[in-house]
Amino acid sequence: MSGWTIAVFGLLAFALGLFGLIRPDDLLGLLGFQVLETRGPGDYTKVYMAASSMAAVNMGVYYMLAAASDWTPFFRWTVPFRMVTFAVFTTLVVTGAAPAEFFGVGLWEGLGALVTGLALWREGKLVQRSSERGPATR
Repeated sequence: MSGWTIAVFGLLAFALGLFGLIRPDDLLGLLGFQVLETRGPGDYTKVYMAASSMAAVNMGVYYMLAAASDWTPFFRWTVPFRMVTFAVFTTLVVTGAAPAEFFGVGLWEGLGALVTGLALWREGKLVQRSSERGPATR
């Protein structure tokens, strides 16, 4: 089950990353940001959208590969980091630095982390076992 939560997140990240590369203005609108007809010199919004979207494509692939290989330690690592992402993105909305629609990104991260953590707990894989740590170092 935990692998499925990672695979679904990966697929969604990949798809939304592609969407942002192909239709950056539509993704900006979906996130609640103002979409300008023309952009002035020094406005790098499209460059940022391309970079952010490409990062989402890459992250989606990483997650899908981790799910395909059932890399449980990776699944565990995602839970706290996705909760940090939830906290940061939610703070951006609460402080007014980002529009309210952007809370959806934080919610997606937070709920995804909780679902993956719950699945790991139900599978008895939430805590790393000593056999997964590899050889001891001296």
